[in-house]
Amino acid sequence: MPYFDAASSLPLHPVARQALLAALDEGWADPARLHREGRRARLLLDAAREAAAEAVGCRPDELVFTPSGTRSLHTGVAGALAGRRRAGRALVVSAVEHSAVLHAAEAHEAGGGTVVRVPVDRTGRVDAAAFGAALRGSGSPEGGTALACLQSANHEVGTEQPVEEVAGICAEAGVPLLVDAAQSLAWGPVPGRWSLLAASAHKWGGPGGVGLLAVRKGVRFAPPAPVDERESGRSPGFADLPAIVAAAASLRAVRAEADAEAARLRTLVDRVRAQVPALVPDVEVVGDPVRRLPHVVTFSCLYVDGEALLHALDRAGFSVSSGSSCTSSTLIPSHVLRAMGVLSEGNVRVSLPPGTAESDVDAFLAVLPEAVREVRAQLRAPAGADGESGGEGGAAAGGEAGGPEAADLGREAALTVDSRGKRCPIPVIELAKVIDRVPVGGTVLLLADDEAARLDVPAWCEMRGHEYLGAHGHAYRVRRSA
Repeated sequence: MPYFDAASSLPLHPVARQALLAALDEGWADPARLHREGRRARLLLDAAREAAAEAVGCRPDELVFTPSGTRSLHTGVAGALAGRRRAGRALVVSAVEHSAVLHAAEAHEAGGGTVVRVPVDRTGRVDAAAFGAALRGSGSPEGGTALACLQSANHEVGTEQPVEEVAGICAEAGVPLLVDAAQSLAWGPVPGRWSLLAASAHKWGGPGGVGLLAVRKGVRFAPPAPVDERESGRSPGFADLPAIVAAAASLRAVRAEADAEAARLRTLVDRVRAQVPALVPDVEVVGDPVRRLPHVVTFSCLYVDGEALLHALDRAGFSVSSGSSCTSSTLIPSHVLRAMGVLSEGNVRVSLPPGTAESDVDAFLAVLPEAVREVRAQLRAPAGADGESGGEGGAAAGGEAGGPEAADLGREAALTVDSRGKRCPIPVIELAKVIDRVPVGGTVLLLADDEAARLDVPAWCEMRGHEYLGAHGHAYRVRRSA
């Protein structure tokens, strides 16, 4: 069964398995002890640290091992903020950071700090100048910036960020930059004058439960209490030495193959990016088409329930993931898709693991159209790519409707569709079914309280050639243009 969810986690690399088994016999003792077994364990830990530091591009004494990538990010954010509390209490992050960074930002905000969230464009990329403009000097009346955070590449859409340029801007401003390199470290070191870096071993085929945190010399850093004597006080507790050894060994192994494998996978991803819109009508491929990770491609399908599509692909033998609101209990699309302002319904992320066969990609492209058709048929979606009605729309009425929040818009609408209480993608499906019942130039008022509508209605208008006139509360106004 082809596994196309490498961005979430990878199976144990063969080198990691060999190193893990060997370290189970040799690295079980406490590396802090002076006896023979302890010294042997210490040698293994030092060798692992040197190998990981070489891959990261830092000094061995700047790198510590943590229990996870999430812990690395939380510790990195908290430690840098505490170490630079005299500089200010502002934290700058991009709007598409991993949830671990955003959760740390929320905790900082709850504690009285300030968080500046820098927006991204429709490809998911921040503007380096805008990021730099968000930094505040220590003399700012609002308080200086203590720390900035920017991922090297996005975990959902694969877009690479201008880390090198941003790191230079941060360095000139005297603000440390923490880079979340979880998705990119397997493919190469992070360029630029970054100050802190975090990563997670299970993203490159190492064991779960091992994270990396690098803190450059000269960065003011106060580890969150309580601390102990291990890992420079930055990761308390007895380390899982066999897992650490396996993580470092597998990182070195995947780096040795990275350039050749990246070129091969990029070709396969390019094929998916080109073929999916040709094979499946009403699809939006999202993320930067050029400045991206070599193995990730994400697309969204109109009129598709994301959870149902994932199940259909799973039954066909393909494991993928999604950022659609309809794949979670929150009914809210992923923060990444929201920040980008792209279509969220029917979202699929394909992330190819190293070694993916060309035939597996061809097989995926062969089954995808039927999987989408199956899900659309279950939802009675409009038939055909030309947007013609596939049946009568639900809950439609002429004139004013929907209560006070829609009153002003409703007076001008030729038709109102009430889809409140219905989940993505039903509101957009009902809109599509009735749009041809108003004359060209006429308007439809859609009432939808599913948060996904804020992304999906404007995206539908752009894809189908209609004019999005804006929203008031849960009321969305659309003018028929074609």
